[in-house]
Amino acid sequence: MASKNLSKDIEKIAPSTMADVVETRLREYLKRKAFKPGDALPKELELAEALDVSRNVVREALSRLRMLGMIESRKKRGMVLAEPDILGGFERVMDPLILDQNTLQDLFELRLVLEMGLADVLYTRMTDKDLKELEQIVGKEINKVQKPFKVKYEIAFHGKLYQMTGNETFMRFQNMLLPVFEYVVSEEAKINGEAKVGKVTHRDLLELLKTGGPEDFRQGMKEHLSPHFERMKR
Repeated sequence: MASKNLSKDIEKIAPSTMADVVETRLREYLKRKAFKPGDALPKELELAEALDVSRNVVREALSRLRMLGMIESRKKRGMVLAEPDILGGFERVMDPLILDQNTLQDLFELRLVLEMGLADVLYTRMTDKDLKELEQIVGKEINKVQKPFKVKYEIAFHGKLYQMTGNETFMRFQNMLLPVFEYVVSEEAKINGEAKVGKVTHRDLLELLKTGGPEDFRQGMKEHLSPHFERMKR
């Protein structure tokens, strides 16, 4: 027998808003017509008529695409397809104060994996000038075994490694992860009394860059970061 109040017994389906649907349709349209950065989009009124929705709905959908960096306004041209800034959204939210502990740890582990993978790019692109600058960074460290641990030395040395790749996305990503790195290191210090690094120092890594190969450096970096990997096991 059917319940007298069926709405309480069956969970309602949350429908997509019209703006959701229009946003999806616009994405499909841009892909299907192979729009390129700089190409002008149809005007709001034209889109509203083609989609049979109000201009306000189209405006909201376009606003969402603008926030994602997919489109932008140009004088005398209206809305045009933009060159997407794939890291822009991440940069706006990469704050340890608004990210939960699991997300912070995931991002920190992503950094560890990324640095393990820099070796082949470094050996392809590093220059004598780069090595001299690394030498200067290492020379500024208070002592060569980095005890007590100094975050600024880690930032300077590893930041230079990212710069040596010549990859702008790598460099931006490293800058984005700095607050996460500092936060996780500070949490490690609270738990263990101090943050730790492996037996392989920055000086050792520099020597590997000078005299070793990609696999030597990869193994050295793994040893350098070993306390972090050990903490992951726990």
